Amino acid sequence: MDSLNSTKIREYYATPDVRSRMIESLGGPNLDDATCYYIGRCFDTIKPGFSMQRPSELDLFLHNEWDVARSLWDRKWLFADIDIEYVNFDFPAEPFLDYRRCFSLQEPVLHALERVFREVGMHPLHTVTGRGHHFGWTVQPASPAFQSLVRIGRVPAALVRTYAAPQPPAGAPVEEALGRAFAGLGLVIEYVAHRIMAEAQPLCSIPILPEAVEMGPQERGKEIIVLDISEYGDPLHTRAVRIPFSLYLKPWLHTDILTPEIEGRVPVMVMVPANGRDTEEVIPIMRDLGQAAQWAARAECCMFPDCSHAMEGLIAEYLHSELRRFHDEYYAVEPEPMEQWPLTYDRVPLDGLVPMARYALENPNDALLNPDFVRQIVAALLARGWHPRHVAGLIQSKYERDYRWLNLWYVYDAGTRADFHARVLAGMIQMGRDRVGSVMLEV
Repeated sequence: MDSLNSTKIREYYATPDVRSRMIESLGGPNLDDATCYYIGRCFDTIKPGFSMQRPSELDLFLHNEWDVARSLWDRKWLFADIDIEYVNFDFPAEPFLDYRRCFSLQEPVLHALERVFREVGMHPLHTVTGRGHHFGWTVQPASPAFQSLVRIGRVPAALVRTYAAPQPPAGAPVEEALGRAFAGLGLVIEYVAHRIMAEAQPLCSIPILPEAVEMGPQERGKEIIVLDISEYGDPLHTRAVRIPFSLYLKPWLHTDILTPEIEGRVPVMVMVPANGRDTEEVIPIMRDLGQAAQWAARAECCMFPDCSHAMEGLIAEYLHSELRRFHDEYYAVEPEPMEQWPLTYDRVPLDGLVPMARYALENPNDALLNPDFVRQIVAALLARGWHPRHVAGLIQSKYERDYRWLNLWYVYDAGTRADFHARVLAGMIQMGRDRVGSVMLEV
C-alpha cells in the first residue's frame, strides 16, 4: 500500500469518533470494560501473523494500520453473526472493481434476511464491507433463548475437553453452557440460511450457498453469493469477526486478488454500519476514508444489540422445521470410534467414486479443506446409502491422521469441522435446495 494511503489511514484511525465506535463494538464504553476476550487481525487464526491480543491493545493495531477483529468468545454475551458475501473464483477482484453489480446481486438475499429478522422483531447491527454485509447481535446467558440453545447444542466429547482447558489469551476455559449454546446457535443460523436460500434463489441470478463451493460458470465466471456460516464449524474461542470502522484489507492480504494492474483501481475500504440506510447510500462511505470518519461522528452506538427475546421466535421456527428433523436424524447416529477406524473407515472402497471424491480421500491435505471436494464426497457416499454422520466420521478420520496438517487441528476441532461440512452439505441435498442440490446429486 503506497505512502499516500498510509497517511490517510493514520489520519483516519486518529479520528476520536472512529476509535470510540470501535471500542463500543468490543463490548464496553472503554477498553477496560470490553467484554470480548481478545482482538486480532482479520484472517485465519492459524495463519502466520495472527496474534490474539487483549482489547486494551487496540491502539497498537491502529498505530500499525491494521484491520481489527473481535473474538466471538465474550465474557458477558453469546455473540451471533451471519454474513452475506459475493465470491468469484475466476476473478477474485470482481467485487472491488464492479462493486455496484456485486452488491446489486445480493439484494434478494439481503431482503430475505431482513424479512426473517423483521418477522421475529430482531434488529441486529447491520454493517457493510468490501464485498457484502454482516449482521451481529447478542444473547443474554440468563435468557430463555440461551437456555433453549444450550438444550439443542451438540458438542463432541473432544471439544468438551478442549473447552474445559484454559484458552489463550485470558487463560480461561470456555464455559460448558456457552459452548453448547454456540453449537445450538449454529443449528438455528443454518436454518436461517435455508430460509434465505429458499426465498431468495428464485430472484437471484447466481447460486446462493452456505459455504464457498464452486459452481458452474455464470455471467462472469464462477460466481456465487455465500451465506457464510462457517464460523459455527469451529470452536467458539477460535473465531473472530471484523468490527465496525476497522479497515477492510482483504484485497491486500491475498496476492491472487490484486495484481499490479488492478491495485491502483481499488481504494482502501472500511467496514461501516448501515444505520438504516440503503446499501447504495452506504457503499460510497465504505470506500472513502474521509466519509467513513464523518460517518463515525454521526453513527449510532456500535455496541451489538441484545436480541435475546427475538431469538426465542427464531428458535421456535427452527424447532418446528424440516431442517430440525434432519438434524435429529443426523445426530441419532454416532460415527465409528477411533479404535475401529482401521476396520471401518480405512477400508472404504474408493473404486467407482467420482474422481474429485477419490482424490480428496487419497490426498486429504488440502483437498478436505476445500468445500467443493467435500461436497463431492458427501454426495457420492449418500448416493451409496451412507448415513451422513458416517460421512463426517470418514472425513474426521482423515483429519485426525498425519497428513502434515501442522497446527491446524491443535487450534480447531477435527470432529466439529467434519460434522459441520457433512451436516450442512447433506442438509442441502436432503432439503432439495434448487439447482444446488441437483448439481450435488449429479456426481
